[in-house]
Amino acid sequence: MNKTLHVGLDVHKDTIAVAVAEDGRGGEVRFYGTVVNSADAVLRLTKTLIKNGHTSSFCYEAGPCGYGLHRHLTKLGFECAVVSPSMIPRKAGHRVKTDRRESTPKTL
Repeated sequence: MNKTLHVGLDVHKDTIAVAVAEDGRGGEVRFYGTVVNSADAVLRLTKTLIKNGHTSSFCYEAGPCGYGLHRHLTKLGFECAVVSPSMIPRKAGHRVKTDRRESTPKTL
């Protein structure tokens, strides 16, 4: 049985913060780490994530870094969604922004 890993990315000019959520209600959500924002580093990341037979679905917030990452991931054959910042649900009074918190996939 193929499990889907939902991968949240917080993209910056030099780095990408990565968080992974396993499929299902009881799936673990964890901060994976930070990788360099380059095509080679993203390729290594994708190979690592699919190593155990998992399929990966990527998502990140639209910003000044553009759609280069989206084009690269879809070219590699992965599903990738770019989300408008205004459409991301936020808790009332939630103002602190950190890489770890921004890369973690949000549940609705």
